[in-house]
Amino acid sequence: MSRTMRLYYYAILGAMGGLIGWQASNMVGLSFWSNLYLSEIVVGGLIGLSIGALIGSSEGFFTLNPLQILKSGSFSGGLGFLGGAIGLPIAEGIFQILGGDPWSRAIGWALFGLLIGGAFGITSGNQAWKPALGGGIGGLLGGITLESIRVLFTDPLIGKAIGLTSLGASIGIFIALIVLLLSRAWLEVISGKMKGSEFILDKFIKKNGPSAFLGSSPLKSDIVLPDPDIAPQHALLKGEDSHFTLKDLSLTGTFVNNRKIEQTNLRVNQVIKIGNTELVYHERK
Repeated sequence: MSRTMRLYYYAILGAMGGLIGWQASNMVGLSFWSNLYLSEIVVGGLIGLSIGALIGSSEGFFTLNPLQILKSGSFSGGLGFLGGAIGLPIAEGIFQILGGDPWSRAIGWALFGLLIGGAFGITSGNQAWKPALGGGIGGLLGGITLESIRVLFTDPLIGKAIGLTSLGASIGIFIALIVLLLSRAWLEVISGKMKGSEFILDKFIKKNGPSAFLGSSPLKSDIVLPDPDIAPQHALLKGEDSHFTLKDLSLTGTFVNNRKIEQTNLRVNQVIKIGNTELVYHERK
């Protein structure tokens, strides 16, 4: 999945999460609890779980990686639940303190989006603060939209459904947008089964940070390429602050600009070939 396509897909997945959260909260939320704040914890948690899980699992869906779907979806859904359970009661408290101003609830939705974005960053190739920033902006703007839509409809259930769908879409699209604008380094697949997909490398660029394995195994590699000619751990990308080094770990070889390498420093627009898959290295200074 290209970085620009994330804007579309994250918006759709976030909107679906909001709609699922609306339905789940209607079934379990306010009808079971008489205490307002306890109800807000339950409702907010369910909404956060739904939006967080769908946005978090998106990369796994598009890279056909079931393990990443499970891992990222569970982690993002869990932090989304936490964000909703914290954010919605805070929003309600601010709402009461400010005398019932509906716009004050948007502050709680901003916290809600920030935690969802941060969870996504931890489980992807992004530095966590970038999607967290996007989620916070999306939560704030989506929260304002949600409160605006709710007052337009006489039926509160319809207003809530449309508002939560808009909130989820806003969080998703701003996570993708901020990552798109601020991403520093990425690999673009130009041939093979995953042609058109892009893998963001920002989390791996620090010299003392984690390295990224390229390979065909979801259990052993960070960048998973479903190609039978690629080893489970085929190559290693290591950040050096200003650049990446690429090291071959395979028996069949790793090639950069058609030259077989053991280890090399990557430069912008170089073509990496492993198995039957080619990737271009992009970097923004």
